[in-house]
Amino acid sequence: MVIRPILATLRRHKLTAGLLVLEIALTCAIVCNAVFLIGQRLQRMDMPSGVAEHELLQIELSDVMPVVNPYARAEEDLAVLRQVPGVQSVGITNQLPFGGSSSNANIRRDPAQRDPSFSAGTYFGENLPQTFGARLVAGRQLRPEEYVNADIVMKALGEGDMQALPKVALVTQAMADRLWPGQNPLGRIVYVTPQVGLRVVGVLATLVRANPYDPATAQLSMVMPLRMGVADQSYVIRTRPQDRQRVLAAALAALKQVNPQRVVSASRSFDEIRQRYFQDDRAMAGILVGVIAALLTVTALGIVGLASFWVAQRRRTIGVRRALGATRADILRYFQTENFLLATAGIVLGMVLAYGLNLYLMAHYELPSLPAAYLPAGALVLWLLGQLAVLGPALRAAGVPPVVATRSV
Repeated sequence: MVIRPILATLRRHKLTAGLLVLEIALTCAIVCNAVFLIGQRLQRMDMPSGVAEHELLQIELSDVMPVVNPYARAEEDLAVLRQVPGVQSVGITNQLPFGGSSSNANIRRDPAQRDPSFSAGTYFGENLPQTFGARLVAGRQLRPEEYVNADIVMKALGEGDMQALPKVALVTQAMADRLWPGQNPLGRIVYVTPQVGLRVVGVLATLVRANPYDPATAQLSMVMPLRMGVADQSYVIRTRPQDRQRVLAAALAALKQVNPQRVVSASRSFDEIRQRYFQDDRAMAGILVGVIAALLTVTALGIVGLASFWVAQRRRTIGVRRALGATRADILRYFQTENFLLATAGIVLGMVLAYGLNLYLMAHYELPSLPAAYLPAGALVLWLLGQLAVLGPALRAAGVPPVVATRSV
């Protein structure tokens, strides 16, 4: 196939060809970045939690009347929940993975460090790692005698009594690697304030933060031996997946029997918690899929329309070529080559626009840079789309008999 006649023809239709090239370029730029954004959303939604997701339940209670001793109330509730048939483990927590509301602490390796190394999610409550099902990869779990009541901690901080503060903590593997890369973290001290240092006694494989915005920092978490002394309590229950609904109903009934005046502010499975947390990501991914489908459809229709217009406009030229010995395959190849050249020009321009759009998104929305693999993948999709879209008009052009074509003028 000689390219020069095709280029000469396109030069006579600069405006039409230019508009199609621009349409393909914009589609390439938007589709590449949209697919990248979908990938980011899917990666975020697939973030590991580090807990036994299909075995966990949460019950949040609020007391209408003032509670004289919230610690005694919590111990009573825990004892009642442990007696519910099907309950394997129960604990109190200040937050849950993907729970939204988060508690965090600035982390230092050295008390004299001016700026913190990073911020870590801080879990505290009783029997948490065991109830969560978080996997311990080094060291040991927190012991009952290591737990300290929150009111004692607040009083100690006010009086400067460091001896009354918690002494130990569990950290995730990601947090240990960030603080002491390539070293054994057990026995090392991590500082949550310049005055409060906690000795690492155990390392958890993973435990995601309650509100993990960034996958790069999502696993920076720690568990402290601190008991919550508040009227509103959040209980987490571990049971078999098939028993969740029955256990949840029985646990609510047991707690209501202890104190009917309390209000249940939330009762749900962890699956529901995760689904609710990522609902915006799913919606965004769906919208982007719709945008991609619409753009590809509009681009394909534009290619079909332009090719059909050119076939109708060139019927006499096609007839002359057929009369001079051009085969149907030659006519088909001509239109496919012409479309390939237009698509290539649009793709080249689209790659430049895709890179520029990604720079804008990086500057304003803190997205990572667009991987280079997305550009050739997008180019391949648009090339295939262009060839499929032009195939129908090209087949009609190839099927025009020479005599009919030459008499059509």
